Amino acid sequence: MNNSVRTLLATTALFFSTQMLPMVVSANAGCAFEKDQQGFIATCSEEKQEVILTGVIQSQTIASELPGYAEGFANYQVDASAIDVLKAIKEPTKIVVIIGTWCPDCHRETPHFMRIIETVANPNIEVEYIGVDRNKQDPEGLAAKYAFSRIPTFIVHQQGKEMGRIVERPTVSLEADLVKILQ
Repeated sequence: MNNSVRTLLATTALFFSTQMLPMVVSANAGCAFEKDQQGFIATCSEEKQEVILTGVIQSQTIASELPGYAEGFANYQVDASAIDVLKAIKEPTKIVVIIGTWCPDCHRETPHFMRIIETVANPNIEVEYIGVDRNKQDPEGLAAKYAFSRIPTFIVHQQGKEMGRIVERPTVSLEADLVKILQ
């Protein structure tokens, strides 16, 4: 048999035999992989355009520019009992939300939070969204003053003091955790 044919057959056999190995190939953070891929070669099934917004971001921009946010907002069912407590807050309250528009946890939690804030419609609650890049930084250094490590981070302030945080995901629900912080 010709050496070229032998090489081709050996390479093909090696390739297919490695497909049976239980090894996991993780995609780097910049690829649009949905989850870890199984097998020897991991490929993107479709190319996705990633939007990374940094600095102060308006809620309208989040809803309109980020894929899936409008749907997450529309589909979230707000806990009415917790909302009543949040509607009754009289003390001026500022909530700083540090998000990475590339982060799956932020994609899950931020639209829910936006829905809660819209439903509460309390003029005493002010929200500021700060977007960070994959290094968890923004050009103006706004997020750096909050000493955070994971995102999303919801930081609740009253009278210039930090009252509490919700980091990455709520313990019970965003509404219930906010009520607990503010009571």
